[in-house]
Amino acid sequence: MGDNATVAVHINRLREKLEKDPSNPHYIETVWGAGYRFRG
Repeated sequence: MGDNATVAVHINRLREKLEKDPSNPHYIETVWGAGYRFRG
């Protein structure tokens, strides 16, 4: 279906736009084994 790398690239681009420090994300968290979640 889709490629996991494609999703990771999009998440990283969103983090660069939304986060103050993309290397230490606050809003978009990685949930191991499940994917990602938005935290407000």
